[in-house]
Amino acid sequence: MAGILYGVGVGPGDPELLTLKAVNVIKNSDIILVPGDVVENSVAYKIATGALDLQDKKLVAISMPMTKDKTVLEKAHDEAAKCIMEYLNDNMQVAFLTLGDPCIYSTYIYVHKRILAKGYTAKIISGIPSFCAAAALVNDSLVEKSEPLHILPASYDIEEALKLSGTKVLMKSGKKMANVKKELKEHDYNVVMIENCGMEQEKVYYGAENIDENAGYYSLIIAKDR
Repeated sequence: MAGILYGVGVGPGDPELLTLKAVNVIKNSDIILVPGDVVENSVAYKIATGALDLQDKKLVAISMPMTKDKTVLEKAHDEAAKCIMEYLNDNMQVAFLTLGDPCIYSTYIYVHKRILAKGYTAKIISGIPSFCAAAALVNDSLVEKSEPLHILPASYDIEEALKLSGTKVLMKSGKKMANVKKELKEHDYNVVMIENCGMEQEKVYYGAENIDENAGYYSLIIAKDR
C-alpha cells in the first residue's frame, strides 16, 4: 500500500497562522519536504519550526528553481515527483511544506499533479493566503459588497490588468518592482505594500510613491479603488 502526499500551506510567515490541520498533518508525517537547496534556509521550514518541533523528523530539501525556463522547471518537477514516489512506495506519509496556500502560485502544485497522474494519493491542506494576512495587518478589507477581487502575477505585464475595476492584489513583483511602481503611480488608487508579512523583517509602505523599488521577493501590493 502506497503512502499519501500532503501539500501543506504554512501561511504567509507568522507561525501562529498555521492551521491546526496543518500542524497535525506535519506531526503525523514521516517525511517533511521543503522547497530549496538547504533545509535550514527554507522559509517554509522556518515558519513550521516556529510552531512545532521537527528535530525527530526526516527533513529533505527539494530544489525548485526560480526561473521561467520551461525545460529547467519541468526537469526539477519531474525529479521532485520521482523522489516523492520513492517515499510513497515505502508507505510513508509525506508533507511538502509551501508558503501561503498551495493553490495560489505555488510550485508545489506541479509536483502534486504529477503524483496524481501516476496513480498515487495526494491531498492539499489549505493555508492562509498572504493577501488575506496582509489585509488583516493593515486593518482593512480586501473587497466589500459587489467589488471584484483580482489576484495578479506582477512579474508579467500588468498595464492592462491595472485598468480592471475593484481591488488588485499584485504578487511576485520580484525584479520588476520599479516598473510596477511606475504603473501604479499612473492610477489614482489607495496603495499599500507589505514586505515580509508576518516575518521579522515585516514592513508596510503606504502610497505608490513610497514603494521601495528594492523590496524583497516576499512583497505584496494591494491597490484599491478610491
